[in-house]
Amino acid sequence: MTGPLDRVVATRVALAAFVLLAASLALFWPGYVAYDSLAQYHQALSGRYDDWHPPVMAHLWSLFGAAGPAPMLLVQMGLYWSGFGALAVALTLRRRRHAAFGILIVALWPPLLGWQAVVLKDTQMLAALLAGAGIVGWFLLRERAVPAGAWAVAALPFGYALLVRANAPFAVVPLVVMLACRTPRWWPRLLATAAGVVLAIGLAGPVNHRLLGAAPSGVERTQAIYDLAGIGVRTGDPATGIAAPALDRLRAGRCVRPFFWDPLGGPGACATGVAGLRAMSVGTLYGLWAGAALHHPLAYAAHRLAHLNSTERWLVPAHWYGAAPPEASEANAYRFGEPGPRARRWQRLAAWLIETPLGWPILWVVLGVAGFVAALPGESGGARLATALFASALAQEASFAVVSIASDLRYHLWSMTAVAIGWVVLGRRPRGWAIGIALLMVLAAGTAARLILPVAPQTYAGMLG
Repeated sequence: MTGPLDRVVATRVALAAFVLLAASLALFWPGYVAYDSLAQYHQALSGRYDDWHPPVMAHLWSLFGAAGPAPMLLVQMGLYWSGFGALAVALTLRRRRHAAFGILIVALWPPLLGWQAVVLKDTQMLAALLAGAGIVGWFLLRERAVPAGAWAVAALPFGYALLVRANAPFAVVPLVVMLACRTPRWWPRLLATAAGVVLAIGLAGPVNHRLLGAAPSGVERTQAIYDLAGIGVRTGDPATGIAAPALDRLRAGRCVRPFFWDPLGGPGACATGVAGLRAMSVGTLYGLWAGAALHHPLAYAAHRLAHLNSTERWLVPAHWYGAAPPEASEANAYRFGEPGPRARRWQRLAAWLIETPLGWPILWVVLGVAGFVAALPGESGGARLATALFASALAQEASFAVVSIASDLRYHLWSMTAVAIGWVVLGRRPRGWAIGIALLMVLAAGTAARLILPVAPQTYAGMLG
């Protein structure tokens, strides 16, 4: 039962979350913009959209006119702190004050909050998922049924999250299915998750093109081009759609990189080598991709595992590029203001912390697996919420083994956050020798790689070569 003292403390926790929201906005106002942000802002102002970046964010941005990043910072910070705040208050009402404090600590972790100050589709997705989880978690953590009205409200941030990143179905669908499905049997959940992911991916094109009016940009070809080039340079097989002389040039120019696909997408010899693939229809291209993967499974696996290692930031050099939140906005013609020196000091602290194992997505994958196993026997609302969070994080991370072309840490923000919240909600420590051995292996091998491997370039141009 909740007593008067619990309600008083819960009110204070809610006030603390509001104060932290105000402090975050004051520290980071008017927000940072990155290269991707500027492309979407230009579309928002022009009213001409394409699907290279999900157009729903540009449509939302267009509602604020030429006000720059500040309104979108307000949106994403508001959703971010409302989600964390709802979970913290609900835990307080269940007399779990230490867990409520832990939720606020997760929200304040400098790398996470530092990235949340950047107006990007990744941080918009994170904020929307937190808001939706906060609405549903408000009831589950107090052991109450989630009313239909709450589901209707939560559908708004969940729906936005589903549209704001191309790979969002792998995170959103498992989260919603696990939260909504009460059956103890697993096959209906797995079937619903698989069907939901396929449906969401299949509807993305019609929604983006017909409903949101986005022009095709060719973005759907990038995955197949990256993988075909990766198979081709390993096998020399022109059946990948790349002629032997072009494969030689791709190999000599080190055009296929585990870190990202970008050398194949920009101007220059690398892009010329895959020009024939770019000219193919999407159906033909993916038919070729499927055939190459089937005929050269080892080469395909080697290519994908190299990229997975890169994006999970495991056996990589120290200061692997693309992890730290920015200290300044991307240069632009709009003359946006940007956060001041206190924010830069925060971002420098975040950059230092993100070099620790807590900044390695692979570590959170291991913790997610352990958390999922630990949460499964539970029937409480908290266990149900934790299970859904772990399932969402693990499904998204698993998707990177097949559907991923870049290694920026921001792609993993939701997974890392979901695992952290899941463990706080679960309220247990990781146990068992298996999890201990797995964590030790990840930490030892990752640390050794960072001590032995030469430091990678620290600029985007350097990573391009």
